Amino acid sequence: MNEIRYEPIGTIHSPFQDLKGTPIQPTAAYGVAGTVEIKPPYADGLKDLDGFSHIILLYHFHCSNGPLLQVKPFLDDSVRGIFSTRAPRRPNPIGLSVVRLTGVETTTLYIDDVDIVDGTPLLDIKPYVPQFDHRQVDRIGWLSEKVNDVYVMKSDDRFR
Repeated sequence: MNEIRYEPIGTIHSPFQDLKGTPIQPTAAYGVAGTVEIKPPYADGLKDLDGFSHIILLYHFHCSNGPLLQVKPFLDDSVRGIFSTRAPRRPNPIGLSVVRLTGVETTTLYIDDVDIVDGTPLLDIKPYVPQFDHRQVDRIGWLSEKVNDVYVMKSDDRFR
């Protein structure tokens, strides 16, 4: 298998027109509203989604400028391996965000806590189920002393 292709199932809309000013994680985007427009052929797949308060959005980092294997992440001054960060410049530029689902209307999803650039292609949606998705962890690597800094970071300091 040499090639994997995905077709976007919709588009994510937010108030953020480019990377500058976009929150760096969903927890830093608390209360930021957006929508997801699902393409009509996928509308039937939305059945029962309105029963969930949170969903996982998988999307394509369409503003990424190509992969880097080492980056200086937004919370650190050291160069780190891309796989120990959440930086968008990945070999396969796929993003993941857990957002609050506030409504479903035909092919429009209404969401809050959006940390995604407007116009981002949506690849998939999954329900967030804390009993399945939440895990207690023993360590969080280099982020252990910096994780709370996400709330005070300016968006223009991200992924240098």
